[in-house]
Amino acid sequence: MKQLDEITYKIIGCAMKVHNTLGNGFQEVIYQRCLAIELQQAELEFVREKEQTIYYNNIEVGSRRADFIVEDNIVIELKAMINLEDIHLAQAKNYTVAYNLPVGLLINFGSLSLQYKKVFNSKYKSLT
Repeated sequence: MKQLDEITYKIIGCAMKVHNTLGNGFQEVIYQRCLAIELQQAELEFVREKEQTIYYNNIEVGSRRADFIVEDNIVIELKAMINLEDIHLAQAKNYTVAYNLPVGLLINFGSLSLQYKKVFNSKYKSLT
């Protein structure tokens, strides 16, 4: 299995290529489609819009879709906003926990320069 740092490096490189090509100002879904093309060309395995059930006290309360799950280890949350805020970082951290993945990436295409934050799941439990 590829190392997590190597994978996140490749993902960020793919995101930079998309941002350098398109710039800012498009809807999030456009960036998502372009990033999917770049991830595929980088030969990274991924799933788009993976649904996850959310529980509260063992009761199903809803669901959420991650923009991408890459190599079964990294959740990616995309934004297309002028600036990232703390709430977006909290959201990305929550997704790493909800999906029980070790690492998450929050990527924002909406600013003049690509913004990204790497988050870690302190509650991660390997299932292997």
